[in-house]
Amino acid sequence: MKYYVVDAFTDQPFGGNPAGVVLLDDGDFPAESLMLQIAAELRYSETAFVKRHSEKEYTLRYFTPKAEVELCGHATIASFALLHREGLATGHCVCHTLAGTLSIEAGEKVMMQMATPRIVATLEETEEIYKALGISGYRPIIPVQIAYSGLPDLMIPLPDVKTLQSLQPDMEAITAITKKYDAVSFHVFAFANDGYTAHVRDFAPLYGVPEESATGTANAALTYYLQQNGCLGIEAECAFMQGEAMGRPSVVATQIRKNGTIYVGGTAAIVAKGELLVK
Repeated sequence: MKYYVVDAFTDQPFGGNPAGVVLLDDGDFPAESLMLQIAAELRYSETAFVKRHSEKEYTLRYFTPKAEVELCGHATIASFALLHREGLATGHCVCHTLAGTLSIEAGEKVMMQMATPRIVATLEETEEIYKALGISGYRPIIPVQIAYSGLPDLMIPLPDVKTLQSLQPDMEAITAITKKYDAVSFHVFAFANDGYTAHVRDFAPLYGVPEESATGTANAALTYYLQQNGCLGIEAECAFMQGEAMGRPSVVATQIRKNGTIYVGGTAAIVAKGELLVK
């Protein structure tokens, strides 16, 4: 099995969000225990395992160092950018995931259709959520909600970018709260009049990811959340700046279309490759 390290949502090595990508040989997926061990060995927030059916059809499975997840946006972008550069995929492709079958446009820039979005829940009591971020006494203008576009994430507004970048997150508390609400992450955002739709940070310690520098699924969910709360029109193109606090600035592009379909996209840089000597 060949493995790669690919930085998604950037065109520069050592920027964006790194993912492991494992291209499987012919045959079925390895045992789940082995894929989990490989993900733990590579140590990235997610590692994608890619099974190729044809040049237009693929199945992807995603593992964090601790568990399998249904979908990972940045690892999908990384995978199809890699497949395109290796001459294995181009143009419209079909990607099967545990979250559903997605449409992918593979090229120098990869755009992926996300799972059908929805608002899972609105949280009335938010004090413990903001306390976990080191903030007290703040009442948001728009609600804290769990939004889904492949994974359920908590959408948490903040008053400004300065507050966002100076957060003091309590990872134990965030772990407990995300587990309580059956969510993957705290997706925290603030608006700024600087050309970006919003600046964001994402904390997912429940899945072994204290902070992530670019999250496709969560930003797709954020796009839908913003539309549902009157911040975006029926159609919109967004650019989310993420990863600044980690020194890995990333730009995540999203589109929401008239029919409600959401696409997430970006570029990627291949940093390393090698061969796994386990089967």
